Parts: sequence; structure tokens; C-alpha cells
Amino acid sequence: MGRGRLRVLLGAAPGVGKTYAMLEEGRRLKAEGKYVVVAVVETHDRAATAAMLEGLEVAPRRAIDHRGVELTDLDLEAVLERHPDIALVDELAHTNAPGMEHEKRWQDVEVLLDAGISVFTTVNIQHIESLNDVVEQITGIVQRETIPDAVLRAADQIEVVDLAPQALRDRLAEGLVYPATRIDAALSNYFRLGNLTALRELALLWLADEVDTALQAYRAEHGIDSKWEARERVVVALTGGPEGETLIRRGARIAARAAGGELIAVHVTGQEGLREAHPGALAAQRALVEKLGGSYHQVVGDDVPRALVDFARASNATQLVIGVSRRGRLLAFLTGQGVGQTVIRESGDIDVHIVTHQAAGTHALVLPKARGALTTRRLVLGFVLAVVLGPALTASLWYLRTPEALTSDTLGFQLLVVIVALVGGIWPALFAAVLSGLTLDYFFVQPYYTITIAEPLHLLALLLYVISAVLVSFVVDQAARRSRAARRSAAESEVLATVSGSVIRGRDAVAALVSRTREAFGLEVARLVAGDGSVLFEATATRHQPVPVPDTRARGTGRERPEREQVESGAASYTEPVGDRATLELVGPPLAGSDRRILAAIVTQLDAALEHRDLADTAEQLAPLAETDRVRTALLAALGHDLRRPLAAATASVTSLRSAGIRLSESDRDELLATAEASLANLNALVTNLLDVSRVQAGVLAVNLEDVEVDDVLPSALEELGVAPGDVLLDIHDPIPLVRADPVLLQRVLVNLLANALRFSTAPPRLSASSFEGRVQLRVVDSGPGVPDDRKGAIFQPFQREGDTDNTTGIGLGLALSRGFVEGMGGTLDAEDTPGGGLTMVVSLPCAETGAAG
Repeated sequence: MGRGRLRVLLGAAPGVGKTYAMLEEGRRLKAEGKYVVVAVVETHDRAATAAMLEGLEVAPRRAIDHRGVELTDLDLEAVLERHPDIALVDELAHTNAPGMEHEKRWQDVEVLLDAGISVFTTVNIQHIESLNDVVEQITGIVQRETIPDAVLRAADQIEVVDLAPQALRDRLAEGLVYPATRIDAALSNYFRLGNLTALRELALLWLADEVDTALQAYRAEHGIDSKWEARERVVVALTGGPEGETLIRRGARIAARAAGGELIAVHVTGQEGLREAHPGALAAQRALVEKLGGSYHQVVGDDVPRALVDFARASNATQLVIGVSRRGRLLAFLTGQGVGQTVIRESGDIDVHIVTHQAAGTHALVLPKARGALTTRRLVLGFVLAVVLGPALTASLWYLRTPEALTSDTLGFQLLVVIVALVGGIWPALFAAVLSGLTLDYFFVQPYYTITIAEPLHLLALLLYVISAVLVSFVVDQAARRSRAARRSAAESEVLATVSGSVIRGRDAVAALVSRTREAFGLEVARLVAGDGSVLFEATATRHQPVPVPDTRARGTGRERPEREQVESGAASYTEPVGDRATLELVGPPLAGSDRRILAAIVTQLDAALEHRDLADTAEQLAPLAETDRVRTALLAALGHDLRRPLAAATASVTSLRSAGIRLSESDRDELLATAEASLANLNALVTNLLDVSRVQAGVLAVNLEDVEVDDVLPSALEELGVAPGDVLLDIHDPIPLVRADPVLLQRVLVNLLANALRFSTAPPRLSASSFEGRVQLRVVDSGPGVPDDRKGAIFQPFQREGDTDNTTGIGLGLALSRGFVEGMGGTLDAEDTPGGGLTMVVSLPCAETGAAG
């Protein structure tokens, strides 16, 4: 038995008719002879939806008792026992009732599919996990129930149940979606016309992307590489040059002409790495592409036209936008067809747009440097070998000269030219070739000792000799150039990898970037200067570890910019702006053009690191405000609920006592007075705790320290609790030293801890005292449910009530106050696990200086 098929009805909002359409399809399938079972359907009291259930078999729901409330949900076992052909499951993203086998309904559906049962289900766009934040921005409502995208994308069939936004509002106004009491609120909030329009577009776009993914998979599976014009895809080729912005905007306009057009930008990196393009320009162009709603890609390929066309075909592109060549006419004539012509020839059925721009034809022909890609040392060594080995070889061959030995003489001099080419490159090799040719003609070709050639074949041999020497030297020069480019690319990659890693590491990124910049380019000084002139960070060649300067952004003070250091002759100074936040000052050897491009990439990352640091500082500054806001919110909630309850009870009691129209008996009067007294006492305790919390958080708690005997505080605490003998076990045998504490605050701490222990413990709690190394520890031990390790710190926060849902027992300030009181007395309050189960609260206080025993 194979896996069942999953069919999903996707809606933009509640009420578009997903459940109705599912039941209607279920009735049709049943009429065709399929065994259809309604596993679970939420009608939401809609008469039309409930009517569609008639004639369909409905599986019974499973009843779950949760906190005294009976909940019903999908009974997975009942559906599996029936094993229908098709199961109708409503609301795929639903969260199951506590106590069910699975947390989410989509997990139940997976079990049904694995059992070979096909499932027909419904889901709204706001429940898709990847769109959750987008829906929140549109509607302002956080969706708690979500379904992973992978589950939905794995469906065999997805259909959108579409309804015009105004038609949905009309249905809502007619009472076909929600009861009359909820219509006005729904129309003015979630079901606003703009919200529904945006959600509808979001649903259609999500399904379009899903269809596009399926199309790409089909093309890959069947090896189809020709374009399918299901939608316009415009690929813009970027070189990193100044024409990039023009090309991007032109491509965006082409994509915008077709509904649903897609803009894709691509940069092909060749073997020269970042030296071919300005990284700062590429970063700006990438930002522009993303701003216009497109995507940016970067591929590597030595054959730029082929790599560009291959990418366009892989992206199923319909349009390809490239710029007019920046080569001048002379360079274009000498080098032949450029990238544009090659792309046009290779593009096939992809339309190619060649866009002109201001930078067209600005690159002129530039001759290579004389030394090529080799070092000056190797160049000089090549000339030395030609001058030294040439005469030596001539003398040796002249001594052995015979008329028949011209061929061997020529090969000997050719070997000399190859050796010189391998060492010094093209220019020493050309010098050796010309010198050897003249030497061969003068000493070894008849007539001797003249620069004339009698036989034409001898002239041809000399020409072939010179040509072969040039070709060999050219190959050596290109190999050296490729080797240098590879080393350069490796160094660039290492620098950029370090740069990226520095930014990821966080606050130390600025220091690492400045230090790495100095090391990478061999600079004497690298200094980051803020806009106000203060030095944020500097690294110099004389310090192995750069010394950071204190952060002065908020205060505007700190070390001012020092006078420039005296540098060696030939050193240069540079300033690179780092966004609008700072300036990077560099002192050292002159930087080549390729180095400046790498420096631009580092400056971009440095700007990002400074922004990251600013955001981190802002987050640190906002953290206390967020905590204060949280306490304020909880305080207002406490004032609105917990203070209102005793106040209302006291008010009702006093009002009843003062009412002239009510005749009360003595027992009723006493009961009302007792209620009023208890409520006012409770109110007084709550207000006192709230005031104490505010004093603790403000750091103005009044503490009167004195030498206190623990035995003097315990009876008062137990008496305040009103416990009977045996309700609390005291474990104090050894003499306990005096403690330095406030007796009133210590009593309140013990009362709070013992009250919690009595509330949660299944056996009488135990209070023990012991002394160790100048401190006294008081332990309140209970045998209750305990507190998980990850919650032990949270229970000391205000308005936290771990495992307690009884609103009559307080507002969660006891432990927060207790810790504040203990810390105010110079002690600590911690929570530990009780061996065998439970929680132990440990109060540690310093012993009195007298050290006397109580």
C-alpha cells in the first residue's frame, strides 16, 4: 500500500469558502464511489457549511478534559480504523488539544498519508511559517498557529480558493462568516479592504512561486534547456563598471512591462578575481537590484560569454541585457569580437538587449609593462644569462664547426633562448634570439664573417628559430602571469575571508579590520577616526597588538587625533571615508590599483561593522528601558486586577453595612466587617509589596543593619504565618553566630519563603540553619514539584508565579522582594533542588563582627 495523496485548498483569509469547497468535492467523490470520511470539520456555525455535511460519514471526535473544560479534536485512531479512501481534514495548521498524540494537526495528517489514506485539507495564507512576519506587518496581528513551508510544498496538489476582497466583506456584513456581534470589529480590523487585497496577492504570488519551482524541477528532470516563456525573466549582466546602474534600471523597466516579470542581475568573476571589478560599485549595484525587487547572483567562469549564457539558460531567462563594450575602436579591431558579439551568437532563442552608456568606448589600447608578469630580478638575470652564455656557446660551437653542423648549431642556440625565456621571460628571450641569429649568420652560415645569407633555406631556418623563441618566451610569461594572479587571488580571498569573519564575530570586528588592513598592505599606520576627530582605533607597525581607544561616540571626549607620525621617505598617506560615521587614515607604501579595490571591500565591511556596533550599543541602552516597560506593564496589570479584587470586596462590605434599606443580623454584620478587614489588610500588603519593589529597583531601600540572633526572628515569622505546631519543622541544633542583618526585612524574607513552601510542599517544610566560613545559611526546604533549571533565575523576577494559577495568592512579588531584601543586607538568595524532589531556598548572610553565638 503506497502513500496517500495530499490535496490542499489555500485561502487568503477566513470565509473565502475553503471548507465549503472541500465538502462539496467530498460529496462529488462519494458520488463517484469513493469512500469519503469527514475526519474533522469546523463549521463555525455557518449554516451553508453545516448543510454540506449531510450525506457524508463523520468520524466521532475525541474528547479531552483540560483544566475542567472538555475539548474535542480529531480522533486519529477512529479515522485509521475506518481507513477511507479520502479523509477530509479542516484547518491543517490547527494546534491540537493538550494530551493528544501530536502537537499539530498536520502531524496527524502525515500519519494518515503514511497509512495510504489520501487527505483533502484547508489552510489560510497567514498560517504559512515563512509568511508569518509578512502577514503580521500587513494586518498587525501575530498568528500563533503556523505550518512549516516544507509540509505544504510536499503536497501533491495545491489550489487557491479565491474571492474578491469586496465580495468577502459583503459576505461578512451579511453574517455569513461571523456572528453579528463580531462583524463590526472584523470589518474595521482584520477584514479591511487593504488587508484583504494584500493577503490575496500574497496567496497568489506564493502559489505562483510554487508552480515555478515545480516547472524548474520538471525541466531539470527531462533535460529541457530551451526557454519556456511562462513569465518574463530579465537577466542583467554586470561588470562592476559605471554602466551597471543604467543596465539595472533598463532591465527593471523591461521586466515591469510584463505582469509578474522577474529581474535577475549576475556578475561573472573571471580568473583575475576582484581586480576585474570595483567591489564597492558591485555592492552598490547589488543594493539597487534588491531595492527594485530583483535578485543578485555571482558566478565564476574564465569564459565570460559562455558563463553568462549558461546562467541565463539555467534561469530560464527570456531577455538578456548587456552593455556596449567599453573598449575603444583600436582595441576592438586588434582583439576581435568582444563579449557582446559572442553572447549574441551563443544566446540562441534568448533575446539580447545591448544598451549604450556613457562609459562606452572609453578603454583605449594600453601596452603591457616591459617586465611582464616577472620580477625585475628575473628580468635582469635573463639578460645576464644571454650575455654570458651566448659567447660561451658561440666559442664552443665555433671550435667544433663543420659545414654540415648548421642544424646542430641552430638547435644549440635555440636551447639557449629557451633557457633565457624560462628565466627572464619575453624581453631577455627576444634579446637572446636576435643576438643568437646574428651570431649564427656571422660565424656559422656561409659566407662566414658577414651578415649575409646565401641560401634561402638558411633564412627560413633563422626565422623559424626566432618565432619559436618568441612563442616559448610568451608561454613562460603567461604562465608566470597566471601564477601571480593565482597567488594574488589566494591572498585576496584570505583577506576577504578574514574581513567577513571579523564582521561576524561582533564587537571586536572594528579592531580586527583595522589591524588586518595594516598587516595586509604592509602599512605603517592604520587609524580609524570618528567624525568629531576622536580616534576610535589605531594600529601601527611598532605595536604587535593595537591598543583600542575608549569609545567616545556618546560623550564626544577621549583621545583627540594625534599629530601625524614621521614616516619614511616614499611613504604616502590616504584617507578613505567609512560611510558617514568615520574616516580610515592610512600611512605607508603607495597602493596599487588592485590594492585600492580590495581596500574598498574592506571599507565596506568596516562600515557594516561600525553599524553593527552602533546597533549593539543601542540595544544595550534599550534593554533597561524594555525591562522597565515590562515591569510597568505588569504593575499596571496588577493594579487593574489584583488590587481591584480586595478593594471591590471591601467596598461592597462597607456599602452593605451603610445601606439603610437592608436589615442585617449580627452574624451578617460581623461577617461583612471581617470581609472588609481582611480585604483591606490584603490591599495593604499588596500596596506595601509594590512600594517595596519600586524601592528595590530604584536602589533606595532603607536597610538598618544590626547584630541579630536568628532564634529571635524565627518565632515572629512563624507567628505572622499563623502556622500550627508541626506545620514547619525546625532543624537548628548547633549554636548559630549572630548575623549582620535588618531584623524586620529578615522576618519578611522568612515569611515569604515559608509561605511559598507551605503552598507547594506535600509534607511539612523544613527550616534549617548552619554557619560556615563567616556566613550563616538559612535553608527553607520543601518537597513540592520543584522548578526546572532554566526557570530558576526567572522566579526571582517581579510578577513571575511559577506553577501557580491561583489569582488569590498574590501577584508574584514575594521572591523578587526577598532577593532584593537579602541583597540589600549584603547576602544572597538562591534556589537549589531538594534531594528526592522539591525546591530549597538558601539565604546566606554575613556573620556579625563579634562572632558571638546566639
